[in-house]
Amino acid sequence: MEATHTAPRAAKTASTRLDRARQAAPQVFERLRNAIIALELPPGAPLSRAELAGQFGVSSTPVRDALMRLEEEGLVDVFPQHATVVSRIDISRAEQAHFLRQALELEIVRLLAAGRDAALVVRLDHAIALQQQFAKAGDFEAFMAADNDFHAQLYAAAGKQDLWTLVRSRSGHIDRLRRLHLPSPGKAQNIVRHHKLITRAIEAGEADAAQQHLRRHLSGTLSELDRIRSHHPEYLTD
Repeated sequence: MEATHTAPRAAKTASTRLDRARQAAPQVFERLRNAIIALELPPGAPLSRAELAGQFGVSSTPVRDALMRLEEEGLVDVFPQHATVVSRIDISRAEQAHFLRQALELEIVRLLAAGRDAALVVRLDHAIALQQQFAKAGDFEAFMAADNDFHAQLYAAAGKQDLWTLVRSRSGHIDRLRRLHLPSPGKAQNIVRHHKLITRAIEAGEADAAQQHLRRHLSGTLSELDRIRSHHPEYLTD
């Protein structure tokens, strides 16, 4: 497996000023969460409230609120009066997130296959095309964003957007596992292939096939857990 980020790049991540037309705390949360998922802030990276406030150009209150939300998702460990650090990847949380997502999406693709929405197929094909483009360019962050968009389209088409929000809030640990796994040779191409198979099954109204392809797709990273751990033992819980 190719190496991924091994050192934090907090200054680069947090240096951009915020949109003053929006509340600060959600923006700080989004940017820090994205940096954690992308491993720009890897497990063990320290997060100083004072430094983050300076980098974002805000008071300490939005930073505190953002860190509290990250703690709720298990993405940071807070040691009162001592330090806040990015958490290690919790395998139990990753497995639970996988269980939740698979249970929901198996039913969603069955529902969508019964509906055979041509407009949805167009949107899914567009997301897949973007993934192919980003995979070719080696842009893994953009690739993961397009990957998420593909799945978000499924939830939206089924009228289950709130469930997608729930899934995303529980997926921080497994998303970091996926980010570690993504540079592996053939991994991005395999994701694209599965997405194509899921889309074609939905288009053809083949619910059983859509579920079969989805199950294989979602299980890919956890099936390689031992290999990921052997390359990044310092990132994962025991």
